[in-house]
Amino acid sequence: MSTPILYTFRRCPYAMRARLALASAGITVELREVVLRDKPADLLTASPKGTVPVLVDGEDVVEESRDIMLWALHRNDPEGWLNRPELNDLIDTIEGPFKTALDRYKYATRYTDAEPDSERAKAAAILMDLNATLDGNPWLGGESPCFADMATVTFVRQFAMVDLAWFRAQDWPHVTAWLDRFLNSDRFAAIMAKYPQWVPDSPPFYTDFALNP
Repeated sequence: MSTPILYTFRRCPYAMRARLALASAGITVELREVVLRDKPADLLTASPKGTVPVLVDGEDVVEESRDIMLWALHRNDPEGWLNRPELNDLIDTIEGPFKTALDRYKYATRYTDAEPDSERAKAAAILMDLNATLDGNPWLGGESPCFADMATVTFVRQFAMVDLAWFRAQDWPHVTAWLDRFLNSDRFAAIMAKYPQWVPDSPPFYTDFALNP
């Protein structure tokens, strides 16, 4: 059987969470790092939408990051990430209304009607609810992370990085501690290793995003 191919971009929060799930599942992929301004034809042939991540497994193409996470974890879930399905509504909120507000805050010039302060306030209100959910637990999954943690934390990281000083000044200590716990983890370091741009005919690079690569 051929090794699945993962088209990815290091800093994309969607691609990050796909890599996190593949790491947890211990699945080896052929990693193809994409430069978004120079998308390879192979990626566009597999997925004309031209966004990352995209996973190609033989004839099957998985084009959405959450689906890639589930694809990996349904094959192997040694850490029990899928044991907390009651948190799926929270994932929907973060990748829906929160991400919409985040984009209109971070990329306000792309939207003619976006007011950055208003959009930041919308996202912040969601994080205040998340702060209450995290009260008393290091992770949404309890003592260890679960699917909901890793499906959402990369978007919170993206929001924080827009204005880190402002983010750290807010009254959401549990969110800040949760994000820092993730950012300081060996797993985050492993999935954020730097790779050169993939070009056709370059030697394949295989990885399972091991904690100690």
